[in-house]
Amino acid sequence: MKIGLIDVDGHRWPNLCLMKLSAYHKNRGDEVGWYDGRKKYDLVYMSRVFTDSYSRDFAGEVHADEIIKGGTGYGLDNRLPDDVEHTFPDYSLYPQFQGTAYGFLSRGCPRGCGFCIVGEKEGRKAVSVADLSEFWDGQKEIKLLDANLLACPDWKRLLGQLADSGACVDFTQGLDIRLITPEKVDALNRVKTKMLHFAWDNPEDDLTKYFERFSQLTAVKDFRKRRVYVLTNFGSTQEQDLYRIYTLRDMGYDPYVMVYEKQTAPPETRRLQQWVNNKWFFRAVHDFRDFDPAKRGKA
Repeated sequence: MKIGLIDVDGHRWPNLCLMKLSAYHKNRGDEVGWYDGRKKYDLVYMSRVFTDSYSRDFAGEVHADEIIKGGTGYGLDNRLPDDVEHTFPDYSLYPQFQGTAYGFLSRGCPRGCGFCIVGEKEGRKAVSVADLSEFWDGQKEIKLLDANLLACPDWKRLLGQLADSGACVDFTQGLDIRLITPEKVDALNRVKTKMLHFAWDNPEDDLTKYFERFSQLTAVKDFRKRRVYVLTNFGSTQEQDLYRIYTLRDMGYDPYVMVYEKQTAPPETRRLQQWVNNKWFFRAVHDFRDFDPAKRGKA
């Protein structure tokens, strides 16, 4: 069979589903490549992670006997067949990302946050779905895509696999600060990382004590390696946003503002993101009221 692949979101981030599909079909002897509109295919896979708020759907004509669309951008019910899901990814599709492994050790999250689709798509319980060997083969860096690894009952075994790999691990979706225990911190201390990510999304949740506890337990003391995502434009006020930002900074963490549906955000929220996420200005201008983006780059 002649198989064509379309990464609807573009090639700025590897599409794991397409990498697994490519490997699966190549293992069967099929001809696989990126879709070329000048050619005819037996089967074309279109994968889309993001919805219309973040990316546009593929607008071109697809010449194929069969077209299969998948990914959260097309709905939450589509799934890869089990034998494809557990196929080692074809990293040759994205040569610009060679040297990095991408994958999930666990799926699901118990939190059920309103802005997040993970609970609906993957379930409200974190469960182990793979061992590291399913997507890592000696690469120096691992991009872990798990929504809430620390909520998984098998967290100790999975963190042990990450530590034993010796690779630098990026917990891309963040770690749940509310689930930190001395044992989990010990396990995390064994994992090689450039930076740990946490989140303080809901201003109604006072997570101060959890962040203070992590500071007491962890070997990571450099604030630049302790980043915390702060969700804005999702029911929070400017005062609530600033409280989280100032509190995190005062506790020795590095806040990073995430704007929900940025196109609907008020100018003040966008200005807040400019201030916090430009780390030179965030350290130089202590009070947000004194930040003037018009003066950026000027003496």
